[in-house]
Amino acid sequence: MTTSLKATAPSTADLIATLQETRARTLELIDDLSDAQLMGPRLRIINPLRWEIGHVAWFQEYWILRHLGGQQPILTNGDSLYDSARVAHDTRWDLPLPARAETLDYMRQVLDRVCDSDDRRNRDAIDGYDERYFLHLVLFHEQMHAEALTYTRQTLCYPGPRVGYPPKTVSGSGEDVSGDAYIPGGTFVLGASADENFVFDNEQQPTSIEVEPFSISKTAVTNRELAVFVEDGGYNRRELWTEQGWQWRRNSGAEHPVYWQRESNGRWLRRDFDKWVELQDRVAVVHVNWYEADAYCRWAGRRLPTEPEWEMAASCEPSEDGRMISAHKRRYPWGDDRPTIDRANLDWQSMGCIEVDAKPAGDSAFGCRQMIGNTWEWTSTTFGSYPGFVAGPYKEYSEPWFGDHKVLRGGCWATRSSLIRNTYRNFYTPDRRDVWAGFRTCAKSDKR
Repeated sequence: MTTSLKATAPSTADLIATLQETRARTLELIDDLSDAQLMGPRLRIINPLRWEIGHVAWFQEYWILRHLGGQQPILTNGDSLYDSARVAHDTRWDLPLPARAETLDYMRQVLDRVCDSDDRRNRDAIDGYDERYFLHLVLFHEQMHAEALTYTRQTLCYPGPRVGYPPKTVSGSGEDVSGDAYIPGGTFVLGASADENFVFDNEQQPTSIEVEPFSISKTAVTNRELAVFVEDGGYNRRELWTEQGWQWRRNSGAEHPVYWQRESNGRWLRRDFDKWVELQDRVAVVHVNWYEADAYCRWAGRRLPTEPEWEMAASCEPSEDGRMISAHKRRYPWGDDRPTIDRANLDWQSMGCIEVDAKPAGDSAFGCRQMIGNTWEWTSTTFGSYPGFVAGPYKEYSEPWFGDHKVLRGGCWATRSSLIRNTYRNFYTPDRRDVWAGFRTCAKSDKR
């Protein structure tokens, strides 16, 4: 199978402009928070926000100004404060962090110098990685942290963020998109094309594999579908859970998804940042972990898709006779054009998940809806390398997490459209419920 995923290469000026826009979004995500809120409680699943925004600036300084530009550190103790590979997570609340105003000033200094070509360019390339590679690296790193800032606000029951424009209300299309899409299988190239402008190391070394025919749900699982599982006692039925999942369920005491609450009249509510709202039946479920998704699948007589199945359903096209996949692989479910507001729920545009039948313009060739945006989707695949993996310059990005994380695909409503594509791999431990994650399902076996 061949691929044709070549994206228009952004100029250096484009990358600098996007870095500036991304920084404006980062600052908007914390601007309304008090100094106390910027530190918050000590929790395993989040960072203190004042540390996190300083870390974002330090990461840009380290890779652009120091690594590529050969500059001296702006902060003499910056590495001991902000290097996530060196600073243990639990100690980040105890560090002598700069005050809020000093942190914001440090962020400004770093970005100003990154935008100055004289400061950032001392060497054209290091080990084959050029200035454009490192600009992409620090840009996408900050965009990932902007998403983390958003779910941290949810975790800590802070008000929803204000990002400079009002959220857009999106209703479903009204059409019936229930049921499965049949994917004929075949030879498939898993991973990113060499034509991509930037590729994380865990997507590199694309490999040709054989995928058996399968059927995958056209939409993600909805709140109502998950609620039926809860009401049928799914959280208390040992036979539905893996050994590790049952241990998590017992230790956590979970009886339903986190942020759900049932009123005396039987109505379900969901906490949306600092407000309780009525659970919307047709909206994609979010904030469920891998164990919960897997247990639901067992209850429903379904299974989670593998990572290759998910990517095939999102990126491939059927042949003319529909019996196999064609040679073309799409960059996005709808084609090779960049995400637009009518195709995908990204960039905080709706400030939450939307109904699963909305945005038909974003359908894949097989009719799967919202495979990009709305909610990250768990797969059954344990995160690992593709054959021939070579760690990139940021060696801590992927390899330390191989083997004990699960792969998610597709992005969510707080993911940046400039970051996401069909081949992008996200990864979390299977117990994480705080992230914007849901799932879609596959038939256990295909009878065609």
